[in-house]
Amino acid sequence: MKLPGHGRFDYVPITARQPFCWPDGKRLAVYFGVNLEHFAFGEGLGAELAPGGPQPDVLNYAWRDYGNRVGAWRLLAQLEALELPATVLANSAMCDYAPELMAAFQARGDEVAGHGRTNSERQSELCEDDERRLIAEVTETIRTATGTAPEGWLSPWIAESATTPDLLAEAGYAYSLNWCMDDQPVWMRVRSGRLLSIPYPQEANDIPAIIARKAGAGAFADMIIDNFDEMLAQSAEQSLVMGVALHPYIVGQPYRLRQLRRALEHIARHRDEIWITRARDISRLCHTTLSDQIA
Repeated sequence: MKLPGHGRFDYVPITARQPFCWPDGKRLAVYFGVNLEHFAFGEGLGAELAPGGPQPDVLNYAWRDYGNRVGAWRLLAQLEALELPATVLANSAMCDYAPELMAAFQARGDEVAGHGRTNSERQSELCEDDERRLIAEVTETIRTATGTAPEGWLSPWIAESATTPDLLAEAGYAYSLNWCMDDQPVWMRVRSGRLLSIPYPQEANDIPAIIARKAGAGAFADMIIDNFDEMLAQSAEQSLVMGVALHPYIVGQPYRLRQLRRALEHIARHRDEIWITRARDISRLCHTTLSDQIA
């Protein structure tokens, strides 16, 4: 029996791929995905600190808003202190809601990638024409606010329709972070050619770890450190990508930030052995120098 498939890429075991290196012969690329998200008040989706009651759900809305008002600024300062670049995964609504925060990350040279309009909605619920319009709206909003169109995309709630990769490529996007099936970039088939899938973590990610599985602040920091140490050892055999996904309303809480700092410092101490980068830079290298070496 042949099961239904997506047809976007073939099964190629990681042990049977062409060897390649990141810049300066390094084998492990590390990037930090900082999710800047804005939510509708009184309606729509959103992570919950506690089970939400009738709308307006002030408790959970305000908890999430802490990330933009406080947590993201504390996280930004920590990244700056350790000279760690970031890929900012921004709801386009952030450009109007917190332009100062967006500008602060941009001033550091951080990448801004598209992350839908708001995490109060899922783009997978839209028809193709509406989803195309959503992607165009997000792209133009970020381009107007930052001066540069985003090159990468992460869907809110990792929600895709059957045509999302096609629409992203047709809108000029070079890479997607939606698929978590690998530790290397993978080419995806789309209607207009190919789209790069860059690994985005669903394990070294504070929402699944802390909100879904209830990991403590120290356990989450240990998870990042153990994941990094193991991937650094594995990368002796072949080049890999490690992402760390961070949401300021979660890891920006003071007691969690203190533990996260320990993990960030651990990675920073290895900066001479690894390529600390942005997802955009991984994509650009794969589209040029490494175009024929990626599976």
